[in-house]
Amino acid sequence: MKPFNKIGALLGAVAITLPLTLASCGKSEEKADPADLGTLTIMLPLIGGSGTAPAPDGEIHKAVEAFTGKKLEITWIPNANYGDRMNVTLASDNLPEVMVSQGKLPAFVQSAEAGAFWDLTNKLDSYPNLKAANKQIERNSSINGKVYGVFRGRDPMRAAVIVREDWLTKLGLKMPETVDDLYNVAKAFTENDPDGNGKKDTYGLIIPKWPAGYGSASPYDVVETWFGAPNGWGERNGKLVPGFDTEEFLAANRYMKKMITEGLVNPDYATFDSGKWEQPFFQGKGGIIVDVSSRGPSLLKLFKEKDAANYDSYVDLTGNLKGPDGKLRAFPTTGYNGFLAISKQSVPTEAELDDVLNVLNKLSSKEGQILLNNGIEGRNFTVQDGFAIGKPQDDPAVKTMTSDVSYFGQLGTATAGYQAYVGLPPGKAERAMYEKRLKFHKADEASAVHNPAQMIISKTQVAKGAQLDLIVSDARIKYFAGQIDEAGLKAEIKRWYDQGGQDIVNEMNEQYAKIKK
Repeated sequence: MKPFNKIGALLGAVAITLPLTLASCGKSEEKADPADLGTLTIMLPLIGGSGTAPAPDGEIHKAVEAFTGKKLEITWIPNANYGDRMNVTLASDNLPEVMVSQGKLPAFVQSAEAGAFWDLTNKLDSYPNLKAANKQIERNSSINGKVYGVFRGRDPMRAAVIVREDWLTKLGLKMPETVDDLYNVAKAFTENDPDGNGKKDTYGLIIPKWPAGYGSASPYDVVETWFGAPNGWGERNGKLVPGFDTEEFLAANRYMKKMITEGLVNPDYATFDSGKWEQPFFQGKGGIIVDVSSRGPSLLKLFKEKDAANYDSYVDLTGNLKGPDGKLRAFPTTGYNGFLAISKQSVPTEAELDDVLNVLNKLSSKEGQILLNNGIEGRNFTVQDGFAIGKPQDDPAVKTMTSDVSYFGQLGTATAGYQAYVGLPPGKAERAMYEKRLKFHKADEASAVHNPAQMIISKTQVAKGAQLDLIVSDARIKYFAGQIDEAGLKAEIKRWYDQGGQDIVNEMNEQYAKIKK
C-alpha cells in the first residue's frame, strides 16, 4: 500500500506519498537509435521539486543509471504542458521508448488501440515486481480490457470519516460505525452544544461545493456507495447501469436531504469553497468531514500549531461506514495514477521489450523504489525505526538531491506494492494516526465496491460524459435545496438518458459483453 501524504517536520527532504514523478535529465529532442537499448529514452512530467529538472550529471540521475545499467535520456515536460506535448509527440514519428500517460486521454487511447504501444496484457506477470498485487487495479488501468502500460500504484483505499474527537468526548459519544451513527453524531453536534459555549452555533457535517460532476469521489458519491449504490457504474441483471439509476442512489439522497433539511450540514454546502474545507472543523463550527484520510494529519498539524500540549485530543478518524442494512461497502480509488507505456515504434522487438521491462522491473524492486522515492541512504536521508528522516537542507548538494528525488518518483510504479520508506511521523499522535489509517484502509479493501466500467472507453462518454454527468450532480443539489422533488430528480436522470446517456449505456454494454467473453 502506498504511504500517505507528507508529514510536516521532515525538513522537506523525503516524500511519504508514493511520488509519481521520476527520472532524469533535461530536454532531449533527438531520440537515440531505437536498436540501442544501452540508452533508454523516457518522457516524463516535471512535477514538484525546485522547478528545475534534474541534471544528467546529478547524483540521483547517475545513481539510477548505475542501478539499471542504462544511460537515461529523459525529456522533462512541465506538468502544465504535458498533455499538449504528449499529443504532439503521439502525432510524430519520434516516440520515446518509455513515456508516462497521465490517464486514458483520447489521443493515447486512439494511439494504443491503433498499435502504437505494446499490449502488455499477458506479459507483466512474468516480471515479479511488475506483476500487479491487486488485479482489480490493473483492470481499472486497462483500456477495454487490454493493458497498455505499467500502472503507477496509489492507495486503493482513501475514504475516511474525520470527527472532532473533543466534541465526541464532551457529549459522551463514540466514533460512528454506520450511516445511522453518522446521522446521530451529526445531530448531537448540531443540537447539544459540543463546544460548551451555551449557544446553538455548530453543525455536524461539513460539505463543500464539489467542482466536478457525478462519480467524482464527492462526499455524496461516497455516501451513496455506503447505501449500496454502484460506484459510478454497476452490474445489474448482467448489464451495466449508471449508479444514479438505482433505488439505493435515491435512498442515499433521501438520507442526505434529511440531514440538510434538519440543519445538520453547513447551510452553504452548495457554494462553500472546497479549498477552505478544513476551516470550519478547525474553528469549531462543524465537526465531521467525509473525505480522504490524509486530511486527518493535515488537521492534526493545525491543532498542533494552536495547542501543542493537547493537539492529540481534537481529531479522530475511521474508515468507510456500514449502510442501513449493516453491510460495509467501501468506496475505493482507482488505485493508480497513470502508467508507463512502451512504444512499439522505438522498441520494435520482443527481445527489446523484455530489456525495457527488466529495467522497469528492477526499478520497482525494493532497492529501486527506495532510490526513486527516498534517494541515497546516508546522503540525503537516514533510517530510524523503519522510517525515513530527511537530512537538513543547508547542504546545497543534499537540497538538489531531495528535489531530484521528488521528480524521479515519476518512473516508479509500485505495481506489486510500495516498499520504499515512509517519512518518520513527527510525534506519537501522528504515528498513531498513520498506523490507524493503514489499518482501516487495509480492512476496507475486502469490501471495496469497484466500478466495472472503469476499464471501458465509450466514445460518447469521452465526448459528452463530463457535461452529461453535471445534469445529475446539479439535480442532486437542487433536490437537497428543495428546488425539485424526487420526481424532479428522476426527470433529470431521464434527461441524462435522452441527451446522450443512452448512447453511453449502449456503448458501455457492447464493450462489456466483449470483455466478459
